[in-house]
Amino acid sequence: MITGGWRAQALYTAVKLGLPDQIEAGRSTSGELAEATGANEEGIHRLMRLLVAMGVFEGSDSTGYRNTAVSKALLDAPQSLRDMCLLYGEEFYTAWGHAHHAISTDSSGFEAAFGQSFYAYLGQDKDTAKRFQHAMNAGNMFFQQVPEAFDFAGKMVVDIGGGGGHLLTTILDATPDARGTLFDREHMIPEAREHLAARVGLDRVELVPGDMFQEVPAGGDVYILCRVLAGWDDDAVVKAFENCRRAMADSSSRLLVIDRFVADEKPSVLPALWDLHLLMTTGGRGRTLERFTELLNRAGLEVERSVELPSEHTALVAAARTTA
Repeated sequence: MITGGWRAQALYTAVKLGLPDQIEAGRSTSGELAEATGANEEGIHRLMRLLVAMGVFEGSDSTGYRNTAVSKALLDAPQSLRDMCLLYGEEFYTAWGHAHHAISTDSSGFEAAFGQSFYAYLGQDKDTAKRFQHAMNAGNMFFQQVPEAFDFAGKMVVDIGGGGGHLLTTILDATPDARGTLFDREHMIPEAREHLAARVGLDRVELVPGDMFQEVPAGGDVYILCRVLAGWDDDAVVKAFENCRRAMADSSSRLLVIDRFVADEKPSVLPALWDLHLLMTTGGRGRTLERFTELLNRAGLEVERSVELPSEHTALVAAARTTA
């Protein structure tokens, strides 16, 4: 555990230098890799020795280095983990360097490191914003199960904070008679438009910029809030829930809250680790299932059911509370 950060930085360095791509292109010795990347040959040799021991690559200088399934997942290609590795190795690694401050003050390590909030930083740095979206997409291995968790047939689906449009695309691909609205901040709309146009066509999708704490598009049959609430306090989350409830088309409309819930009793590592990562990056927090239920109730919504999804995610299906 103590040396985990060393391994992460070794992997990050290999991706930053583009070593998986160089090996895929046939450059298989330390000398060839050093020449192609402008790095020192001895440094590359020592890095590759560790990464072979870690199972990232195979081979040696004498036999030639080869990619494995691990390093192929880091190639500069669609659905790659490359941008996740770069983001976690740079901005997020720097934020975690302020873990003592963040935990001692219950405030963002990212703000301590960069002097501004993570979301403000994304709004100013388009490259990092794009990398962040790619990282989010790469981590969304549970998306394929969402259409199995809820019947979207014939419905207008409003994805609040929909990012690059990958969840909405998955739903519309699986449900040909559904239509969608992607709602997110202005700087996220261009990438979402490009992705949705290529995958499902803009005739089935409307893209709307805005702020979920002000209002959300009205008339939806299904509203989705997928992993977008952790950076906000309870009052803000209730406000977002209230805006969704007011925007619902009718009593048959539903809100899906998809997140990774923490548990105080018998916790598992991934949700607990992700909770601390949220503190480091946004100053946010994970919430328990009971806490989410309470916040939904405050907004006039009640949980009908919950569905377990991969990677320790859960989908809550909530409806507007009816008065007796």
